[in-house]
Amino acid sequence: MKVLQINSVCGIGSTGRIATDIHKILVEQGHDSYIAYGRGNARSCNNTIRIGNTYDNYAHVALTRIHDKHGYGSRQATKKFIKKVQIINPDIIHLHNIHGYYLNIELLFDYLISSKKPVIWTLHDCWAFTGHCAHFEYAGCYKWINECYNCQLTKNYPKSWFTDNSQIIFRNKKRLFTEVENLRIITPSIWLKRYAKKSYLGKYPIRVINNGINLDQFKPSQGRFRDEHKLKNKFVILGVSNVWSYKKGFEVFLELSKELKSDEIIVLVGLKEKQLIDLPSNIIGVSKTENPKELAIIYSASDIFVNPTLEDNFPTTNLESLACGTPVITYDTGGCSEVINHSNGFVVKAGDIRALKQQINHFKSSKNKLFGVNIINDVRKQYNCSDRFNDYIALYKELINEKSIIPN
Repeated sequence: MKVLQINSVCGIGSTGRIATDIHKILVEQGHDSYIAYGRGNARSCNNTIRIGNTYDNYAHVALTRIHDKHGYGSRQATKKFIKKVQIINPDIIHLHNIHGYYLNIELLFDYLISSKKPVIWTLHDCWAFTGHCAHFEYAGCYKWINECYNCQLTKNYPKSWFTDNSQIIFRNKKRLFTEVENLRIITPSIWLKRYAKKSYLGKYPIRVINNGINLDQFKPSQGRFRDEHKLKNKFVILGVSNVWSYKKGFEVFLELSKELKSDEIIVLVGLKEKQLIDLPSNIIGVSKTENPKELAIIYSASDIFVNPTLEDNFPTTNLESLACGTPVITYDTGGCSEVINHSNGFVVKAGDIRALKQQINHFKSSKNKLFGVNIINDVRKQYNCSDRFNDYIALYKELINEKSIIPN
């Protein structure tokens, strides 16, 4: 097989790592694999195609900020990219995040429609079926079920300062995204599948393939993190995020810090410099790291992982923590609760900081009695990236075989 994946980034962030992990499996099995990406530098992958450049990204950002036309810039970059795709002539095209200021969706989908190639689209958020936003759950907006208009989330990603084109964008997306002849939709969570089926994408087959993680990297790991940060006899509450914001729960940890006992401390990984400066004394801030081994040591050194996200799909951070043997307390948002059971953590109603603190206290007072080795075993059985991404390989073959028996 010859497979082309398209994503906003390559080898970094959760979606970038998913793409490169699939790429590695394809190469190991003797297939030809390519990843096209739009921002930053490619990591952990050969056979990459950069779509446009940094200038193109900024121009696309400007178009979005001023005219609310995210997905309608990058025309020349997309034209050049499509010419490269025609030369590669892949058997199957796998879309991930096609938003992110790097692709022109009209040009891309005109090509996908005319080429009649099998297409898989993994939805990592809700952008594919809304007129603007990537997440709507926190805002409680469900206009997208019928048609977006008068968007209340224009100041959210992808941010528009002046204009609301949500109705026009919704109609254009609906037209473009529903004319691909051979398209399969994949969602990492049951939660997202349920919403996708209610959208105009519901005309296509939709299947859940959970995100997986690399269990050779994320496993109980010894290190000096506790020693280096003087955490002996401390109860460590961990939070990890690529970007810390209100919706990722940054303010929740600030509130929790006000009620910590002297033997409790919070560790937050992924903070920006500005956020590191103003932290309370009982929060240890760590800059963003792309080193899985370093992350595994921090997960393993912690007593509990807390994920108070207000919007998410199927966060791999929950899986990473469990794989390192650390239980999880999470808000019941998106697909977060789908990996939590009675033997590995707790689920709390979104926004209920009091209940979150109660569960932390409950776990602390019952430590080593609530959860056991099943924390790790369950993850190894269900969320090994090799198993989950081999599900994609099987789907590729299925679609290619279907195409080969369809008469011209």
